Amino acid sequence: MQKTYISRLILQSNRQETEYFKHQLRTCYNGVYPFKMFPRKGLQELTFAPITIFYGGNGSGKTTLLNIIAEKAKVLRHAAFGGSAFFSDYVRGCRLEGETIPQNSQILTSDDVFDYLLNIRYLNDGIDVRREELFEDYLNRKYAQHQLKSMAEYDDWKESHDAKSKSQSQFVRERLMRNVDMFSNGESAMKYFVDHITENALYLLDEPENSLSVALQQELSQYIADSARHFGCQFVLSTHSPILLSIEGAMIYDLDASPVETRDWTELENVRRYFDFFEAHRDAFLKHGGT
Repeated sequence: MQKTYISRLILQSNRQETEYFKHQLRTCYNGVYPFKMFPRKGLQELTFAPITIFYGGNGSGKTTLLNIIAEKAKVLRHAAFGGSAFFSDYVRGCRLEGETIPQNSQILTSDDVFDYLLNIRYLNDGIDVRREELFEDYLNRKYAQHQLKSMAEYDDWKESHDAKSKSQSQFVRERLMRNVDMFSNGESAMKYFVDHITENALYLLDEPENSLSVALQQELSQYIADSARHFGCQFVLSTHSPILLSIEGAMIYDLDASPVETRDWTELENVRRYFDFFEAHRDAFLKHGGT
């Protein structure tokens, strides 16, 4: 059964925002993000499906909405979140409705994935150093002559005996962490999502397509759809990806529209541009065996 842990978000109205600034010592309206952002879009209320998607260009408010939901729902964060001087005050004036939010709910951002990939790289660098040390250790042990005089020397003798019975690559491979450096950035990013998205929770995903190939975006789309359909997960995500936008049954908010409205993924400008591009090159695809 599909779950909706959050059902509605009510943002601050233009009247609320005006009233708020009446009581501020500063009356300058510059740099008051996220105030003044959504009233001009005609957006005050959002409802949520098991999978809800925020679509729009840079500065359209996709990430801002995810952060507002994350703060109201008090979900787990991994990367630091700066916000702004006014962000907390804005969030306090919003209302999030729904059921009790599961404790394992999370917001997963591009920064989280980037930090994870960076940690993998640092770990791999450490493994490269360790690999060189093991190469040298193997050669030393391979040709070492041991006279076992006491039990204290047994472990050292055993390591040398092992080195004599194996090739250099076997000896080194068995002593390194396996599989750490066998994944590309995209595969590692996909692994990050699979490891963090479990069951029965709310997940907020900020442009998860970053670092993912088209094939891996398709894999992630299916994973999200299955998690929502069969494993009690609810998703709210921001994306530019036509692959993710095409998830069956997703409710899509077009934040580029004024006023903001829900649309089918095939109606979105970015998707239409892809469609028009491939249509313009249809003959090239047919020439090379397409149908």
